[in-house]
Amino acid sequence: MAGIVCLFISCGKQAQEQQQAKEIARPAFCADSAYTYIEQQMTFGPRVPNSESHMQCVIWLIEQLRAFGAEVELQKGTMVDFRGHNQQVYNIIGRFSTPKVANRPHILLCAHYDTRPWCDEEPISADRYYNVPGANDGASGVGVLLEVARQLGKQQADSTLHFPIDIIFFDVEDSGTPVFYTGMERSDTWCLGSQMWAKNYAVQQLDGKATTYQFGILLDMVGDPKAVFPLEYFSTQYAQNYQQQIWRAAEQLGYNKLFSHQQAYPITDDHYYINTVAGIPCVDIIHYEIGSRTGFPSWWHTRQDDMQNIGKETLQAVGEVVMKML
Repeated sequence: MAGIVCLFISCGKQAQEQQQAKEIARPAFCADSAYTYIEQQMTFGPRVPNSESHMQCVIWLIEQLRAFGAEVELQKGTMVDFRGHNQQVYNIIGRFSTPKVANRPHILLCAHYDTRPWCDEEPISADRYYNVPGANDGASGVGVLLEVARQLGKQQADSTLHFPIDIIFFDVEDSGTPVFYTGMERSDTWCLGSQMWAKNYAVQQLDGKATTYQFGILLDMVGDPKAVFPLEYFSTQYAQNYQQQIWRAAEQLGYNKLFSHQQAYPITDDHYYINTVAGIPCVDIIHYEIGSRTGFPSWWHTRQDDMQNIGKETLQAVGEVVMKML
């Protein structure tokens, strides 16, 4: 008799959980749009800094953000690259707000739009001097955030934004020291765009002119059909509370397999400088394969980083999680 009672309780609980899952409001997000935005970036060719393709992408991103209703700023400057040369940097900032929420702390969303100038993870040496196509490593995060921006534009228009949202597309993230370089080893050669932004923000803080940010989310390599997003170490160290909230949101939406609770190693990415220099808690959602040689997928920094590595289901999951956090 006790077994039958337990069975009824178990079945009742299961039915309740299924009903709760059905009642979860799915945030507005269209993976088809995000996919199209990624395809559009790919039509420019590799978005290598100082190239014509790069500048075409800059102009297009500014136009897209403005079309969605954002107030857009182009932050220009120079940073020293791995060779010690000055590298031009173009960060693109789109701001969404309404009078009703203008005085609330902002939320920062970001991704890098540049692509790596070298395929230095190619097994054949002669192939290492090609540009990385950058469908996943660059374009995927931008594609998701452009669709987020489209949705935010609607919320801005009908005054349903909950917080002011700043979207930043960082430049020169992926021009760090190549594997084959034999010159003097320099520190901090990656993420030059976010370093420049974070340093400028730190100066504004000292002057009392800095925007107040509640937290930030960085998207990097978020399109692979087989992606897994573990708990990146620096995100846990500096922004654990928000990291847990994001992973809970993913679980509530049914994406707990995609958003793994396995702890990953520290990754030098744009969020590191947002956390350590700007002092803004920022979480990196990034595809990381703990058991692989590099820690990243086989297409990482190779000529295979193309549209075959982009899946709409992954884009939908990441987009919904971000929208739920907003």
